[in-house]
Amino acid sequence: MGLDKVDMWRSEEMQLVQLMIAAESAHGTIEALGDVGLLQFKDLNMDKSAFQRTYANQVKRCDEMARKLRFFTDQVGKAGLAVAVRPLGDRNLFLDDLEGKLEELEREVLEVNGNNERLARSYSELLELQLLLERAGLFFDSARYAAAAENPANLPSIGSSANVAGGSSGLGREDPGVPLLAAESATSVGDWTVAQEPKAVRLGFIAGLISQEKLPAFERLLFRATRGNMFLRTAGVGKVSDPATGEVLEKSVFVVFFSGERARAKISKICEAFGANRYPFPEALDRQRSMLAEVTARLRELHTTIEAGDMHRHTLLSGVASNLDEWTTKVRREKGIYHTLNKLSVDASHKVLVAEAWVPCCAKARVHEALRTSAENSYTQVNTILQPLVTADPPPTFYQTSKFSSCFQAIVEAYGVARYREVNPTVYTMMTFPFLFAVMFGDMGHGFLMLMFALYLIMNEAKFLKQQLNEMFAMAFGGRYCILLMALFSIYMGAIYNEFFSMPMSLFGPTKWLCSVGGTVDPSIDIRDCGHAHGVVSFDTSGGPYPLGVDPVWHGTKTELPFLNSMKMKMSILLGVVHMNSGIMMSWYNNTYFNTLQTSPGWLSPQVHTEYHVLEDHNRDEDAQGSHGYATAPAASRAVPSHGGGGDGHGGHGEFDFSEVFVHQMIHTIEFVLGAVSNTASYLRLWALSLAHSQLSAVFYDRVLMASIAYGPAAMVVAFFVFACATLGVLMTMESLSAFLHALRLHWVEYMNKFYKGDGYAFAPFTFEPEEEA
Repeated sequence: MGLDKVDMWRSEEMQLVQLMIAAESAHGTIEALGDVGLLQFKDLNMDKSAFQRTYANQVKRCDEMARKLRFFTDQVGKAGLAVAVRPLGDRNLFLDDLEGKLEELEREVLEVNGNNERLARSYSELLELQLLLERAGLFFDSARYAAAAENPANLPSIGSSANVAGGSSGLGREDPGVPLLAAESATSVGDWTVAQEPKAVRLGFIAGLISQEKLPAFERLLFRATRGNMFLRTAGVGKVSDPATGEVLEKSVFVVFFSGERARAKISKICEAFGANRYPFPEALDRQRSMLAEVTARLRELHTTIEAGDMHRHTLLSGVASNLDEWTTKVRREKGIYHTLNKLSVDASHKVLVAEAWVPCCAKARVHEALRTSAENSYTQVNTILQPLVTADPPPTFYQTSKFSSCFQAIVEAYGVARYREVNPTVYTMMTFPFLFAVMFGDMGHGFLMLMFALYLIMNEAKFLKQQLNEMFAMAFGGRYCILLMALFSIYMGAIYNEFFSMPMSLFGPTKWLCSVGGTVDPSIDIRDCGHAHGVVSFDTSGGPYPLGVDPVWHGTKTELPFLNSMKMKMSILLGVVHMNSGIMMSWYNNTYFNTLQTSPGWLSPQVHTEYHVLEDHNRDEDAQGSHGYATAPAASRAVPSHGGGGDGHGGHGEFDFSEVFVHQMIHTIEFVLGAVSNTASYLRLWALSLAHSQLSAVFYDRVLMASIAYGPAAMVVAFFVFACATLGVLMTMESLSAFLHALRLHWVEYMNKFYKGDGYAFAPFTFEPEEEA
């Protein structure tokens, strides 16, 4: 069949090579090989910890520079600046120079940030003080006006001599400066009332700003702590930036009047507990006005200074943003280089580094060219020596995939990475996986919706590759070409089932069934009403069967479900037999390639691959007698799977033991026969899920959309919305996921277990190219 010439049929041939690199040119050589990106270096220092390796300090420096670059990225993002995507321009930029530049920039950015934070805190504090002077000043002004208006004429002026520390004397009822414990007493002497001077009480007050949401609790706690011996005035000031946190909060100005130093201490602690900012408030009116003017002037100066600081910070971060991507790439490359150098062993003279690496045979020419170019650029007198090594270690598995085939390769490798040079299931899976999915999901309407989604992902491929996608959408985008094939096969299978959102279509002409009344064909009678017209249903043999798919006449009949169930069940069994036999053929390709069995293939049944195993002594060349030993298993052990063979899959050598081979073949025969029966039954899931998908679609169409016609246009609009939601949510999401998982199981268990070992390990080359979504 020439399948060995098909791309991805087997993994790329690998070779283990040894590189002897001069110490002075090691950095440039590893960098050149990283640009090639096709060498997987073996760690020759497994016995050493990360801190004991030769280039541990350089790796640590790269980590520190990466931390600084993350800090710059965060600062640039907060400033709302875009990072310019630039290729690595100056490759001669030394690590020491970049380290010094990053350290200087970090120190400058931290200093600018600190200055801006201090200025912003001072500005917020002065702004709160300004609001306090304005609002609290209104409290005292209103109290003075009220006291002047309500001062009774018959009261002596002795009350004005009361020493009120918190404001003007002689305030009325609305005056917060009125002594809280003062109670004017009067003595009646005949018809005269003599006012007695109240006891002088010294009042104090505390003013500040507090968050609006904390104000009710703050007031309750003040009342309880002072047992009601306080007076609180508040006024909202809107949204203000908090000096401590920088958070914008709804705040209020408060002034608490109290009596006594003990009350002052309690109120101060309560203010601290609630995060209230306290500020000094002068008693004298002229002092209040002068402080307000001073604060306003200071705010204007700070505003100008903050604007200048913001401009300086913006200029500084703009310069950082223009080089940030280039610096990040440089640091990432340097860290990768030193991390790879740590895998190399150093000779006793510390002049030569020895490396061992796996390289694809098809890439050896590129590796030689990279080594030659690196030697020319480094002006070293000793070129790097590359020589092949012979090893018993299994090579890594490497496939050259495209953006189309990478998603199918990922589906296969989710089960296990292929053993080196064994047959790759992806070649067939690219067609069989979407087809088996479509067998369960087949519907032209649903396939068309899935096709629109796949085309949307493919048409916007370049845009999505540049974005950071969330996990779920990134998974769908990575499998966009798989979704495209699943949609196309679903449309095809929908045409076979003749279903479009569960409705039959007459795309290929009318039905081939006719209604005969009295021996005469009457085309005016609907075939489903033929019984009511006392006619006989017959098949039109003159024109042949229906051109493609199921005849639309079956839809809506009593025999629709039995007919479709019978058809889909038999189709599932036939597809399963073909699919499993293709897996058996794949095992034959593996056995013939690795020479693990001498076989003569045949079949006892469509599921059982019969072989006459000729067991030959592989040590005949070393045998002194030079004779060949042959043994043929009895007929009972001939029905064996073609995936039997040596333990390591590369051909076994050893003494021939007939009894051991006989038991081994018997066990595999029994396992294979039993597995073939159970695997065949497992393919009935194709029938079950196809039936479930069809019936769910019919229920949504008949019971939701069509049932609303009898209730008028408004009900039809609502029903169409419900139908659309059910189609997208249940059929397009849940049913597609269910069909995907069952198709995955059929490939992993029923198909790949016939031949696939899956015990290899993937090729992980050292490369500078970032990992991209395929």
